[in-house]
Amino acid sequence: MITECTIADIQSIFEIINDAAVAYKGVIPPDRWHEPYMPMEHLKQEIDRGVRFSGYVEKGVLAGVMGIQDIKDVTLIRHAYVRTAMRGRGIGKKLLARLITLTSRPVLIGTWKAATWAVEFYQKNGFSLVIEEEKNRLLKTYWTIPGRQVETSVVLADPLWFDYERFLC
Repeated sequence: MITECTIADIQSIFEIINDAAVAYKGVIPPDRWHEPYMPMEHLKQEIDRGVRFSGYVEKGVLAGVMGIQDIKDVTLIRHAYVRTAMRGRGIGKKLLARLITLTSRPVLIGTWKAATWAVEFYQKNGFSLVIEEEKNRLLKTYWTIPGRQVETSVVLADPLWFDYERFLC
């Protein structure tokens, strides 16, 4: 079952993010890894900045979370994580499908370039990589991340984004 997370879920969201993010250790650049991967204060700041989390509950346990955030003229998918012990059950796919229904705007997703499993997941679910030049512009326009993270990330977009971009040209 998918549910909208509340402030009462913040500890579980924190635990899921930091459990699942261990997959990045040794994969992303060492200067971008830290423990915990997302400190509680950072999670609270993300929520204060408008990230709304949805969660997938399985047998009474919050198994995965995914955030959505409207920024300017697009919607971002943010902080998508599934508990390590509960991966491979389609939880991420269900969360992504649900969150996409919550917006009529183009959807963008940023992730680590080296997290090939994440890039492949989004590609299997209808998203395409944008070219490097566009990626840099998008990350600087819609995200608040350090330059080093821009260098080591990719952006994927839904088909609506590519239609939207053609319309603007």
